[in-house]
Formats: sequence, C-alpha cells, structure tokens
Amino acid sequence: MGLYATVFTTPTCGYCTKAVQYLKRLDIPVKKRDITKDPRALAECRRRSGGTAVPVILLKGKTIVGFDKGKIDRILGIG
Repeated sequence: MGLYATVFTTPTCGYCTKAVQYLKRLDIPVKKRDITKDPRALAECRRRSGGTAVPVILLKGKTIVGFDKGKIDRILGIG
C-alpha cells in the first residue's frame, strides 16, 4: 500500500475539511474517520492525541494534532 493519510474528523470541523482538501491537493489519498459515529475511531483518536480535538492526522507514522500545514510539509519533505 502506498502513502495515504488518516484524518480523524467530526461533521462540523472546518479545519478537518481544510486538512482533507490540502492532503488531496498533494495527491495523498485520505481515509476519514468520524469520531462522532465510530467508537473505535474515537478511542484511537484519544489514544494517539490524548484528547478529542480534531483534526488528528496520521501520516507516515506520525501524529499531527490540528491542521498544521508546516508539519505536514516537513513530514513529506516538501516546502
């Protein structure tokens, strides 16, 4: 399997939408996991980030809490 990102989201999170759009512009497939509808996603989000703030992005084995373009770019080695 190639490079992809998992984004923990909620339906009303504007930064989640921006994060997904940014990753897609970089041609990175995104798997969205809605923590309001998926108890397993909620548990994993809490485990990885220590809370329930979203977005939480999993990318190349790293966890990014919040939509941080700079951190995404650094992880990908761009910018």
